[in-house]
Amino acid sequence: MKPDAPKITDDLDTWLDYWGHVHVTGIDLGLERVIPVAEALGVMQPQAKVFTVAGTNGKGSTTTTLASILNEQGYQVGLYQSPHIYRFNERVKLKGQEVDDQTLIHAFVEVDQARRQCELSLSFFEATTLAAFVIFKQKQCDVWVLEVGLGGRLDVVNVIDPDIAVITNIGLDHTDWLGDTIEKIAFEKAGIMRPDIPVIFAGLQDLPQAIQTQANQVNAKLYVAQQDYFYQAAGDGQSWNFASSGTTLKLPLSSLALENISTAVAAVLLSGLDISQAALSSGIKKAQLAGRFEQRVIANKTVIFDAGHNAHGVEFLLKQLRNFLEYNKQYTEVVAVFSMLADKDIKSVVERLKPTVLNWKIAPLNVPRAAPLFQLMDALQGETVDSFESIQEAFKLALEQTNNNQLILVCGSFHTLEAVWEYLE
Repeated sequence: MKPDAPKITDDLDTWLDYWGHVHVTGIDLGLERVIPVAEALGVMQPQAKVFTVAGTNGKGSTTTTLASILNEQGYQVGLYQSPHIYRFNERVKLKGQEVDDQTLIHAFVEVDQARRQCELSLSFFEATTLAAFVIFKQKQCDVWVLEVGLGGRLDVVNVIDPDIAVITNIGLDHTDWLGDTIEKIAFEKAGIMRPDIPVIFAGLQDLPQAIQTQANQVNAKLYVAQQDYFYQAAGDGQSWNFASSGTTLKLPLSSLALENISTAVAAVLLSGLDISQAALSSGIKKAQLAGRFEQRVIANKTVIFDAGHNAHGVEFLLKQLRNFLEYNKQYTEVVAVFSMLADKDIKSVVERLKPTVLNWKIAPLNVPRAAPLFQLMDALQGETVDSFESIQEAFKLALEQTNNNQLILVCGSFHTLEAVWEYLE
């Protein structure tokens, strides 16, 4: 039985709960149901420059930096990202600010009316993504910066034709949905390409054949990191150098990973939009993303939150952590507040973190796909581990027990971060 639609006077949580129950599954890859609704909403051909970013890791940092630079230049930027960490509103930003509940609810009403006219059901992700497009159209954004949720070819974001496509990297993640090899996953990501547009591949691995093949088929111009554009940290801990044909720039570092900042700069420079070096610099400096090597001081203790949840994401985290410890020598030990989802590669994440983490404080997450305690313990054999009933309890003890030379790292999953944030609230 389909749920009754909420009213425009209902609150955001009521609407989000509704979208969670309209369709039989939360994820349903394919565009057959989405396209008629998108057409009815009039969002298929935005009067805007569109950047679409796919990839296994780094999408959030890349889209955040892109939007920040464009905002600094004075463009009206609509930024769409997922998932959120703390509040659903994080997914939809205008001029760098999260949209308010009322704006989202009005867009949800429109999406619901359009899907009913088309006599179609939408998954939570499809409905909420289309709502973002409705908002960007209504607000007459000059630029849409869109982060792909899952894969690329069959993701709802791909109903919009991009002017610039970015693939950050390819790793083994979501293999149940996207395939169990790098080439199969690359094929899905390559689906965001369109004829004759610039396409950036920012991965530091060899270029997957599927990406080259798709670029050849649609005559897209491929730009590969450290081959068609180059970046390198300057060694002073403050700046880095970017170079491409005819362009050399010295730019500031930010809290986000350099390979993602450089991807955003390359995309902006290829877009044909007017961008000053001042906007590039200030946009990079202001780019911040919750849960991506996010540094906070809580009860006089330094805490780093990072949502990396696969081997590639943890490599990113460790690179930034090594850099941080290099410039903050007072920290000699790392204590991890850690949990993961059962369907993730827990062993490979833990193996990478083991040489850096002195003590682990673990607990099962309070979500359906949570890894049970025995699965976490199994991966952490031989390590110093304290187990708890909840992540909140683990974090509370970490705060109470750490010394000034110890850094607290909250990691393993978006849900781990969310649990700590709820505790801090």
